[in-house]
Amino acid sequence: MKRDPLPVSRALVSVWDKTGLVPFCRRLADLGVEIVSSGGTEKTLKDAGIPVIAVSHVTGSPEILDGRVKTLHPRIHGGILARKDSSEHLKQLEEHGIMPFDLVVVNLYPFRQTIEKPGSALDQALEMIDIGGPAMVRAAAKNFPSVAVIVDPRRYQAVLDEISEEVGISFATRLLLAREAFAHTCLYDSGIAAYLEDLDGEGERTENLFPDTLLLAGTKFQDLRYGENPHQKAAFYARRESSGPGLSRARQLWGKDLSYNNILDTDAAIGLVMEFAETACVIIKHTNPCGASLGKSPAEAYLKAIQADPLSAFGGIVAFNREVDEEAAREIVKIFTEVLIAPAFSESSLEILREKKNLRILQISGLGDPDSGREAFSVRTAAGGYLVQVPDQATMDEKTLKTVTRRNPTEEEMAALRFAWVIAKHVKSNAIVYAGEGQLVATGAGQMSRVDSVRFGAMKASLPTEGTVMASDAFFPFRDGIDEAAKAGVTAVIQPGGSLRDDEVVKAADEHGMAMVFTGIRHFRH
Repeated sequence: MKRDPLPVSRALVSVWDKTGLVPFCRRLADLGVEIVSSGGTEKTLKDAGIPVIAVSHVTGSPEILDGRVKTLHPRIHGGILARKDSSEHLKQLEEHGIMPFDLVVVNLYPFRQTIEKPGSALDQALEMIDIGGPAMVRAAAKNFPSVAVIVDPRRYQAVLDEISEEVGISFATRLLLAREAFAHTCLYDSGIAAYLEDLDGEGERTENLFPDTLLLAGTKFQDLRYGENPHQKAAFYARRESSGPGLSRARQLWGKDLSYNNILDTDAAIGLVMEFAETACVIIKHTNPCGASLGKSPAEAYLKAIQADPLSAFGGIVAFNREVDEEAAREIVKIFTEVLIAPAFSESSLEILREKKNLRILQISGLGDPDSGREAFSVRTAAGGYLVQVPDQATMDEKTLKTVTRRNPTEEEMAALRFAWVIAKHVKSNAIVYAGEGQLVATGAGQMSRVDSVRFGAMKASLPTEGTVMASDAFFPFRDGIDEAAKAGVTAVIQPGGSLRDDEVVKAADEHGMAMVFTGIRHFRH
């Protein structure tokens, strides 16, 4: 197998995405490269005055079936697949009058963009399933020692540089381009397979969350210095079909690259701050909220959030669902923050924040809209496989809330209970949340018994727990959790209910004069 640079004298060009096509091909022509093309690409090049030979002229066959068949021909694929280091291959090309290609430039029909359009029909989707394109891409990628293949217009200039400044396209570049080509067709085919999985027996779109074959595809977004610990290697991959607020669509305005743990914590912050339509600030440490509050302004929300646990907030992740202004920025820089996230930043706030060289600033649009695109499913690895589920996006249904104690919660308590219930959804189980109206007071997270989470939250509290309400992500198995809550001064509790000892738990609440509300919805987060 030859690893010499590949001179380019003949290119096959057929692209849907015509970004940069004309200047690229004009330069190829200036370098003496013969260009073969078809369809819209051929017309674009001709209109630009670039010499081009029609595929139909090479094959001797016209395009048929509305262009479905034009490049599927031995004179095309023989020219792509012939090994230039094989005398037998070259002999056969000569016998059949086939000229080899050195460069194949192809990108595919916009299948995903078509199916994402509102009201797109099956016949439209089927027409956007490219056949000739993937065949040419795969053929060239298979034969990369003899042919270079480009699927991404961003590679045009680098390839031109090698053709014009060197003796040809290097083996290393051809290998890189082949990798990209196979990844390109893999992602393309996975999108088609996923679309067909969503069709019912009549060909109508449905929502098949759990197909027979799980297709996971991503593009490397960032190499990470290390994983959770320095001895672990790591990288972050972006899911192409993801559309909601997320790190792969963030603009980093300041600071060094995010670490593995930064990304985990930032994801937790995004998930929680998006729950609120009101102005909100959340502070995350080790994926758990150590501060959260609503406020009339970002600065007020931040100051109330940090009161819950100022010690843990040091080195935390801070997220807002509103633009960060100068007032908020002046408060934020008073302690060390790892990552600051918001949908927007004022210029005056950025001047202040950029004084902190170790602060990472991320702008992520959509954080102020609780209904903006959420992930359709979540995936975790397990031994030998994957666990897939619909994310926990349950919202409180006021009609199903049930007060089970003799005393009903007051209007103020009920507002605080709703807020605490949202926070509890984002705390690791066993989860206990102490809160006032619009303000997290304390968190009991990740304990092996629920009563210990109640005790831990009260013990950790920086704010007074007297007069707070409490939310639990799951039912209380015994009354001891309620007894401990009463010692902390809790006046009302919200929980799913469903324990065999619910009567005992409700009785304890009545004895302590508490109000208790059952939601019927559990929020485990392991």
